[in-house]
Amino acid sequence: MIRIKIFLVLSSFVVAVNLAGCRIAPSPATTVPATGIARVNDIRIYYEIHGNGKPLILLHGAFGNTNDWRNQIPAFSKHYKVIAPDNRGHGRSTFSERHMTYSLMASDVIELMDYLDIKKAHILGWSDGGIIALDLAINYPDRMDKVIVYGVNYNRSGARTEWGEVETINRLMEQASVDYQRLSPNPNQWDALVANTLKMWESGPNFTAKQLGGITVPMLILDGDNDGLIYTEHTIEMAGLIPGASLTLIPGTGHFAPWEKPEEFNRIVLEFLAP
Repeated sequence: MIRIKIFLVLSSFVVAVNLAGCRIAPSPATTVPATGIARVNDIRIYYEIHGNGKPLILLHGAFGNTNDWRNQIPAFSKHYKVIAPDNRGHGRSTFSERHMTYSLMASDVIELMDYLDIKKAHILGWSDGGIIALDLAINYPDRMDKVIVYGVNYNRSGARTEWGEVETINRLMEQASVDYQRLSPNPNQWDALVANTLKMWESGPNFTAKQLGGITVPMLILDGDNDGLIYTEHTIEMAGLIPGASLTLIPGTGHFAPWEKPEEFNRIVLEFLAP
């Protein structure tokens, strides 16, 4: 099995922990979702739908799944039709031989929207899911209403390289592997998923200041004020490059506020999404 030690040789290895905010276990889900499998691009993608109203799509981070949003779905589904997919190769979704890229996974989201007959949606993405959301804001603005990204770097220089809690990362990856074996229709492809993710991080994300400056979708740049994975200066810089973007740093937390401070996180998101 590919070990987490590989991550130490990559400048962007720290993004690996976006799989959960696993320092705190999520609360149990309180809603019973409608679930489905959609054929998008060259894969089958699992999704859940909770609640009714304007569509709100939640995109989890690397090595995670829809369960990462257990603290958010009950609150958000009171106001919105929440669609929570498992990203390509993650959770209950299938994998393919194509190398993963953020643009490919963004196109998966658009294909899923087409499958569900969703013309426009709000998007909330956490970590790698936030990078996918950033790609959507840049390349599919006509399909987006409002976009929120949490714990995101727009290029590789924004990811910290000095984060040293390697044993914590090892434990998180071990749990992620267990979850993958339990959920995936192809449980023997864990190593392939890790290898593909590492390859994706070698070259991305790599959005330019010009691309960020061309974003026309209302955006909230959200993070903790002590993110151990993303430089706060990078987050502030990104917000400044996006015309009209709002910036909120949640005090007393870091990369894992959806788990550590769910009530505050949810309140901020809902306030931004409100008409």
